[in-house]
Amino acid sequence: MGTERARGLRKNMTPPERRLWNVLRLRPDGFKFRRQHPIDRYTLDFFCYEAALCIEIDGSAHDLGHNPQRDFRRDAWLAAQGVKTLRITATDVRDNLESVIAFILETCRQRTSHFPPLHLQGRRRSEGLTEGQCLNERSPSTSSAGPPPLEIEGR
Repeated sequence: MGTERARGLRKNMTPPERRLWNVLRLRPDGFKFRRQHPIDRYTLDFFCYEAALCIEIDGSAHDLGHNPQRDFRRDAWLAAQGVKTLRITATDVRDNLESVIAFILETCRQRTSHFPPLHLQGRRRSEGLTEGQCLNERSPSTSSAGPPPLEIEGR
């Protein structure tokens, strides 16, 4: 079922997802990204296997109702599998694509230089995360206070 859903989502990507995919599909800095990639019961907007990095494009609906709690549970589950989640607003993709790409690539570089390869076969990495830890990072926001810092925290 996950594969069929992912195929449907690939055909119906949102404009911000399409805009980001047009860059990520070119394998910037040699990183290969997959779009609408199923992992277990979830479908990730974008996934870099080498860096064990999930990229989610969040529109305004992610702030409504139970969506924040659902996103937190999902991110925590992915973190327990060794996958870091970057949540990037659709507005940032639209208005600040270059900074978003720089943020993603810097995260990929840091993760591939510090961590062993990921194994998503239901096994946990021997080092690192405990059950329930969440590696959720938001993208730099485009605010009137000037450009956001591109500091990337470790795992």
